[in-house]
Amino acid sequence: MIVIENVGSGGPDPHRSRRWLHSARWAVLLALLVLIYGSHAPLIALTKTGGRVPFSASSCVVLIESIKLLLSLCAALADGNLRALWSSASWAAAAPYAVPALLYAFNNNLVVSMQAYMDPSSFQVLSNLKIASTALLYTTCLERRLRATQWLALGLLTGAGVCHSYSSVDWGDPDGGGEPSRRDVHITAWGLLMVLAYCFVSGLAAVYTERVLKTQRLPLSLQNSFLYIFGVGINLASHVYSSSGEQAFLEGYSGVVWVIVAGQAANGLLMSVVMKHGTGITRLFVISSAMLVNSVLSWGLLGLQFTPLFLLPVLMIGVAVHLYYG
Repeated sequence: MIVIENVGSGGPDPHRSRRWLHSARWAVLLALLVLIYGSHAPLIALTKTGGRVPFSASSCVVLIESIKLLLSLCAALADGNLRALWSSASWAAAAPYAVPALLYAFNNNLVVSMQAYMDPSSFQVLSNLKIASTALLYTTCLERRLRATQWLALGLLTGAGVCHSYSSVDWGDPDGGGEPSRRDVHITAWGLLMVLAYCFVSGLAAVYTERVLKTQRLPLSLQNSFLYIFGVGINLASHVYSSSGEQAFLEGYSGVVWVIVAGQAANGLLMSVVMKHGTGITRLFVISSAMLVNSVLSWGLLGLQFTPLFLLPVLMIGVAVHLYYG
């Protein structure tokens, strides 16, 4: 008697197809995030006139938060969840979403304040410590355990950020003596304390946002609506407080500025998907990988030259991805 097993095994496997489609969607989403993150700084550089941006940065943030809120409300309406938004619009449901907005607003102001205590290049290098702070808060606050190889991967990711930041620092040669001058590089004790606070708050905001998005059983469109209502309110108040009234709200806006606004709005909405259905560690890999896009676009759009040190962070990020996800 001949028994034929796995009859029909040559047909398509629906489970495999769904897994492939899920993986393809994540790959596209992450690629878009890397591209948006990496293009942000070069696009801002393109808008500069006389070494300064011609538009108000605070008005730009208000617009970005407003667009994210509008799109979130539209998504809630399309999903039939807009009525649920108003029925669940209690302080108990909405209050947790005020915390990330306050933390991010605090960090935005901290970045401005610390310029008096350290130079931008030192901040650029030291701010990579937020990778370590996010990983530590991720394991303690969310009670997630990481393998030794994953810790090594995050260490490599931090090192890659430091190498990339260091290689992109323009030391200058004002004396024409052939040796780079570092007299403008400085950091005080207050500056070091402030950059450590910045890294801690950055990690705390990311971990807290992930925890709220995952623990509350609400559709993501409703959660984003709560989050961006506070984002618009806090950033609008900050804009009104810091604005001198000499510059109109949309003064200095160009096509490139609107591309930046649209890109950052998309970035926030896509990143909320990662925080809801993925992890904050994935966000760190996105930001680190974006450094490479940043360098390539700076070379293509701004004519900046690669340094021999550029290949080292590329290699370190590749090894880090393999160790963490392999």
